[in-house]
Order: sequence, then C-alpha cells, then structure tokens
Amino acid sequence: MHQYNVSKSSSFYAIGLSYKKADADIRGHFSLDENSRINLLNQAKEAGIESLVVTSTCNRTEIYGFAQHPFQLIKLLCDNTKGTVEEFQEVAYIYKNQEAISHLFRVGSGLDSQILGDFEIISQIKKSAIISKKMDLLNPFIERLVNAVIQASKRIKTETDISSGATSVSFASVQYIFHTVEDISHKNILLFGTGKIGRNTCENLVKHTKNERITLINRTKNTAEHIAGKFNLVVKDYTNLQEEISNSDILIVATGAQRPTIDKHLIQSDKPLLILDLSIPKNVHDNVEDLPNVMLVHLDDLSRITDETQEKRKEHIPLAETIIEEVKKEFNDWLETRKFAPTIKALKNKLIDFKNAELELQRKKNADFNEEQAELISNNIIQKITNHFAHHLKDDNISTDDSLELIKKVFQLETLIDV
Repeated sequence: MHQYNVSKSSSFYAIGLSYKKADADIRGHFSLDENSRINLLNQAKEAGIESLVVTSTCNRTEIYGFAQHPFQLIKLLCDNTKGTVEEFQEVAYIYKNQEAISHLFRVGSGLDSQILGDFEIISQIKKSAIISKKMDLLNPFIERLVNAVIQASKRIKTETDISSGATSVSFASVQYIFHTVEDISHKNILLFGTGKIGRNTCENLVKHTKNERITLINRTKNTAEHIAGKFNLVVKDYTNLQEEISNSDILIVATGAQRPTIDKHLIQSDKPLLILDLSIPKNVHDNVEDLPNVMLVHLDDLSRITDETQEKRKEHIPLAETIIEEVKKEFNDWLETRKFAPTIKALKNKLIDFKNAELELQRKKNADFNEEQAELISNNIIQKITNHFAHHLKDDNISTDDSLELIKKVFQLETLIDV
C-alpha cells in the first residue's frame, strides 16, 4: 500500500489456512506454539519485514503483514512449523490490500469462525498484536487496523445476537456430551489440560452438567489447582493420569501439545470411554480407535453439530456485516488521509521556510521588531493554510491525486519518503 504512505513495502497481505479447506492434521502441521511464534517474529525482523501479526488457533494459522511478495510470509510460516510450501499451496489462501483488510474484519468479528459468533479469536488477535508491538513489529497501519477490528467486534457482540448463548469449541464439547451421554451428572469426567480451552470447557461443564465428579490433571499442577479452587473440583497429579483414565467415563483432552499426549497404551480399562480431543495439533493418537470400548471425537466433528441456536445466529449476519462496513469505512477514511499526509507536512515545512526567511528580513529592517507576536501570527496563518488544503483533499468530489500533483508543482515540493 505504497500510495498510502503506510509502509516501505508494496502490499499488505493476509496469508494462512483454516478449517474451511485444511483438516485437523494439516492445521496441526502449521500450528505455532509460543516459542515457534517468537522465532518466526525474530526471523521476520532479520529478513527486514517491518510489520506483521501472527495468529495460531485450533481453527486457523494466519500472518497479516507487509511484504514485497507473499512468499516472504509463507516462507516464515513454513520455516517455523512442520508444514511445507506444497501443503500450503493446496489448502491456503492469500489476500492482498483491501481483501486482506476485509478478511481480518470477518475473522476478528466471529463471522469466519468455525462456530459462528465465536469471539475467542479477537482476544488471540489482540494478544498477537501486543507481542508484535513489544518486538517493534507493529507499524501504525496494522495497529490502527487491529484497533478497528476490535471496535467492530465489540459492536457486533453488543448490538447483535450473533453470539447469543455460549459459542465456542468448549461449549460445543459440552453440548455434544449432553446429546450423546445419558445421566451425565453421575459420570466420571476427566479434563486433561487446563489452558484456555481447558479452562473454558471446565467452566461450561460445571455450569451446564451439574456434575460434581470432575477431575482435573495438568502437567503443571498448580495451574489446575487454581482453576479447581473456583469450582471445588478434584485435582490429581500428572503421574496418576493412567489410573484416572481407567476411572473415567469421559476424557476431555486440551493439552495444547505439539504431539499426542494420549494413546491406546494409557487406556487399561474395558469399560466404555468417550474421548474428546479439543487440540490442534491432535493430542490424542488415532490408535485409541483400535480399542472397541473407545469412542474418539475431534473438535472438527464437534463444529459440524448444528442446532437451533446456531441457525438463529445466522439471521444476524447482515447486521454484523453492516457494522463491519461502517467501521471499515472509518478505517479507510483514515487510510485516505495517510495518502496526502506527507504532502501536507512538506507544504507546512515549505511555508515555515517562507516564514523564517521573512522574519529574518524583518529583524534586519526593524530595530523594534516584535518577534514573539510575528511568530505567533505567522504560525496561526500557516496552520490555517495547511488545514484548508487538508479539508480540500478530503473532499470526495475532487481528485486527490490531481490535487496532490498541483500542490507539489505550485509549491515546488520535493518527492517525499513514505512514513
């Protein structure tokens, strides 16, 4: 977006893959844990990438950033994950400039979520932007864009019912249990992993099942104990995992590891066991399905469950899209001002040069020259002139490009470096 003076690079891109074309296995190949995300950002800085935001969730992995060519961003992703360029080309998408802006608005507003109205993604985007800013990888354009997307997300959440009821993978898992397990309040439930999805699942389990036989296990025990304390639940040591699986009727896995944490060798009981894997990459090995007593359900299966609530939410999509267009217009109006901001700045500098030259002349000619008053008056005049030109350039009825060229010609302004 060179013409808008927001980047030294030529274009703003959104590259990535999502649940729409990439299954859980492929998404797992491109998922980024915290360390690999930091490595990607460091590599971007070394490669001269000036600004980008990286998100990686169970449903998608995306990079939003400036580059001369999208392959620069694709290479960053493939270098820091198990994914290959060939895999990426089969399932991925690349959006440029305005299409990339529109895509981020839809993602951040929950309209592109696997479960419509799931707003957990916006917190991921906010967190990613904060990390990029700390690493000096967030230019004014992307920072302003992320803030606009956050604004749209908030408005959609408050002004529509698209998120009525709980809308997330964690809620979908509890809903699935309700639909498939009888007498849920008396079943033994083991939640393995207490990260964000695990915490949300735990809260939904307690709220909707009225089950008091829920056990938590996490590799870091004090994390599980902190959550258990809120709901008066039992916490067991990680070393007791196999024993607790044998005691369970339902096992929910949300460990967020890069490889399976559960396989068939950990399952020693012959009684029926429902396993829900809420992780990307998959944290439950497919070999558990070799056991006749085990039923394995992955989050992709959960998202395909439609209910009346989900259908009702679709009715609110048009209003949500209207809100997005309103906020996006505000962003694009700001972007348009960036187009002429350097020219206005150069014009102001030119007028200041005129002022300084004239003040110097008057100092020599007038012994009682009131410099303070002359400075004040001339600065006010310069501000009024530049404001007048700025208002003119904002007028939708005139050609901004033609006006910019005329201003540069009349005032003999030098070519400006992008800011």
